Amino acid sequence: MLKPLIWQDLPFGELLQTEIEAKLAPWWPRIFGYHLLKVGALSGQLNSLHCSIARHFCVYDALEACIQADPHHLPIQQSAIDAVLSCFLLEFESDPYQILREFDRVLISSGYIFIVGFNPVSPAFIGKILPKYQTQPPWNGQFFMPSRVKDWLGLLGYQVLADERLMYHSLLGQSVTNRGHKANQSQHTPFWQKSIANWLPSTGSVYLIVARKMTIPLTPIKDKSKLKAPNWSTAPTAGRSGLTQTQRVESQILKSTKS
Repeated sequence: MLKPLIWQDLPFGELLQTEIEAKLAPWWPRIFGYHLLKVGALSGQLNSLHCSIARHFCVYDALEACIQADPHHLPIQQSAIDAVLSCFLLEFESDPYQILREFDRVLISSGYIFIVGFNPVSPAFIGKILPKYQTQPPWNGQFFMPSRVKDWLGLLGYQVLADERLMYHSLLGQSVTNRGHKANQSQHTPFWQKSIANWLPSTGSVYLIVARKMTIPLTPIKDKSKLKAPNWSTAPTAGRSGLTQTQRVESQILKSTKS
């Protein structure tokens, strides 16, 4: 399968990169730690300079990567990464759930995952139908529903913090390679795209999912409502206890015998 290795391999690639960086920008100051892992070639090219995490490095299967490796099997020790960024990666890999399991393995407790992908319920899906585009990226990859990705993350024990949309665009047409043209494109958004963004906000061509790894306590917390009430026993009498009826009858018989 043909994978995009640079943003110019995607239609309107530079515009896509700018829009995604703008969506990620508010999140970078909110995460802390020591290591930010960018998985995939496109992830490595995203600007993350405003991230509070000091060390950023990328992993993908090419010579240009900081670490050359298969994303299905990351050569990183367990619980060593504070945040993972994955941009247009799951669409072009054979086992996306295995990749998510690798993210989970290398992430610390309370670590963050940022996943950017193509939304099938969007104008971009038109290219999947037209034979002219079916063999070109991104339409040659798999478009996963954001709800499905969130279900995968839920199975791994993650809390989804955000599910956002951007780029209400079919992506059909020539790639934008000139930065001046790209700026023009972003400033003059067609009316129909604005209408879709206002009336159908969930149909953006690109989704951003932010999730956090939840820590499960080792000792289960008991439900207070299910605790049994104490079984109070009758306190012993301090004085002399009274005689039973049988004891009184026996006492009367003994008295009459003595008399």
